Amino acid sequence: MRFENKTAIVTGASRGIGFETASQLALQGANLAICATKLETAQAAAQKIADETGRTVFPFQTNVADAAQATDFVNQAAEKLGKIDLLVNNAGVTRDGLLIKMTEQAWDDVIDINLKGVFNVTKAVVAHMMKARFGRIVSIASIVGLHGNAGQANYAASKAGIVGFTKSLAKELASRNIHANVVAPGYVDTDMTAVLKDDVKQALQNAIPLKRTARPIDIANAVLFLLSDEADYITGQAIEVDGGLSL
Repeated sequence: MRFENKTAIVTGASRGIGFETASQLALQGANLAICATKLETAQAAAQKIADETGRTVFPFQTNVADAAQATDFVNQAAEKLGKIDLLVNNAGVTRDGLLIKMTEQAWDDVIDINLKGVFNVTKAVVAHMMKARFGRIVSIASIVGLHGNAGQANYAASKAGIVGFTKSLAKELASRNIHANVVAPGYVDTDMTAVLKDDVKQALQNAIPLKRTARPIDIANAVLFLLSDEADYITGQAIEVDGGLSL
């Protein structure tokens, strides 16, 4: 039980990578607070995780792009859990399109949720971690944030921002025993990629040296490693989990 007596917050935890990460944390001993944009989906995810693991999981409805909501979520979670040891910033959206056709709203939506949301939640969490002089933070970026991708200028910018934000955070907080790292997935079998056409999916798989897209558990395993004691000497890093796609 790597996370016995630990507490964790996971944003965007109602499905995909966030849900898998929250489930694995609970399976390995952590009690949790999770959030989603809809209360009913957060409640359903929390109930499923609690039923399968026997751990305490508190659900919240939160728009992480709203600073007041994010701070309220974190403070309520800290009160219910008693402390916050671990944070996984996973909430994110896409609004893909070529730059020439991209609307200001599509840009703002992605930057606000993917990047500002990480700032809002992390700032609120760090206030609790600094008092405890302990914390582990992992934010989900993307290989797109490291290498770019046509039609995803907004998404790439948001994920690249997370990397720069995290490296700065790691330098600021190391003296307080707070580590901050990034996991940058490649293509993952989630609702975000389910909308792709079969020929596009096949082309993606052909381009990946391991010849398959990732499962949410593949990403969750990397996140849990960085949150664990085994990664005690790792901070400020962006770990690419992409089956070799970026080689």
